[in-house]
Amino acid sequence: MSLSDVGNLMCLPFDEIEPGEPTEAHEYLIQSAASQLGPEGRNWVPLVVKELAPDQYQVIGNSFVYAVAAEAGLEEVWCIIADDAPETVAITQALAQETLPKTNLSTASREEISAALDYLMSQPSTPLKGVSHASLVARLDAAPRQYWKNLQPITKLGCRITAGKKLKTLEQVFYLTPEPMPEVITDRQLLESLSTQQLKTMAQKRDFKGLSKLKKADLVALLAAA
Repeated sequence: MSLSDVGNLMCLPFDEIEPGEPTEAHEYLIQSAASQLGPEGRNWVPLVVKELAPDQYQVIGNSFVYAVAAEAGLEEVWCIIADDAPETVAITQALAQETLPKTNLSTASREEISAALDYLMSQPSTPLKGVSHASLVARLDAAPRQYWKNLQPITKLGCRITAGKKLKTLEQVFYLTPEPMPEVITDRQLLESLSTQQLKTMAQKRDFKGLSKLKKADLVALLAAA
């Protein structure tokens, strides 16, 4: 393959193509589509492949089509030749709906958060039933999520999100790229999101004394006022 082949539609021998990530489609769907296609058929929906070596390719998108072509016994398949950049693989699998796109919760806008949650809550068996979409969007939008290292702080927002299935569900659409925590924090909301031990450590670094008997609310007030 030359560089000019990237982006081209080409008919390639099936035995030169390795499978990529296997499709999650049910075997019934694969067999039914293969029966319609037949061994002399043409896959009008092309595979997306990248080149591994001369005359050797690997599927990076439309893995269902690959499975159907294998089941039908096609000797040649139509393919789009893609480059091998990691972002190309991710975009191709997202366009083929083989992976679920994720939103960076550290930097997401209110609208992006709302759309991601709306998708999750529209799923038939979502564990998020009973959770208020509007309330969760508002509290996530206002939270100091740019510093979160994981999604655990969401369980403290008072939105009926608990650790377990509900939090795991959010991991399907959100990831984080946290900023370093500031050395000195006076933002009350950010302080309240920290643990008591984290607050004590922060207060000790700022040379506050008599911390042993202070509760979390006292520590927050102390640090916010300083």
